[in-house]
Amino acid sequence: METNKLFFAVGIILSAILFAAVSAFAGTTTDYDHHANFDQYKTYSWGKIKTSNSLWDSRVKDAVASQLAAKGLAEVPSGGDVVVSARDAIHNQQELNTFYDGFGGFRWFGGEGQSTTTVDNYKVGTLVVELFDQSSMNLIWRGSASNTLSTNPDKNIGTLDKNVQKMFEHFPPEPKK
Repeated sequence: METNKLFFAVGIILSAILFAAVSAFAGTTTDYDHHANFDQYKTYSWGKIKTSNSLWDSRVKDAVASQLAAKGLAEVPSGGDVVVSARDAIHNQQELNTFYDGFGGFRWFGGEGQSTTTVDNYKVGTLVVELFDQSSMNLIWRGSASNTLSTNPDKNIGTLDKNVQKMFEHFPPEPKK
């Protein structure tokens, strides 16, 4: 009987670690126009901001504006060197977790057992930020970050800020030599 409890406890611990790893991981990617001269961009203006919850429009704007200011770009009401747009996408994701009591599933050891499968549903959000050259309207930089969303809005705001900071870590890109 103690063996069954041990396997069950190990299964729960491994599932918790896997879920925490998935939750903590933010898939952040960036790409840019390798021919763009980022030294010439000193100001920016906002273009379209489209999130699934209008409360997030200003939160996204504040997070991105903070990073752009830290990188030396000044916001102007219109006509900036760069036009910034942002959008999000949210979808539901499922994770199946199967736990075995005893040696269920390992029949070659001669054990019989039962398995229990649970379904964890969670939301995954992706934020895409794009920068366009004002004069040509060509895309010069794109960053995206994906992460699981909490039911706690304050936690999601903190996650947003961290993800946007990570997104702009290497902005502006170093000029190619």
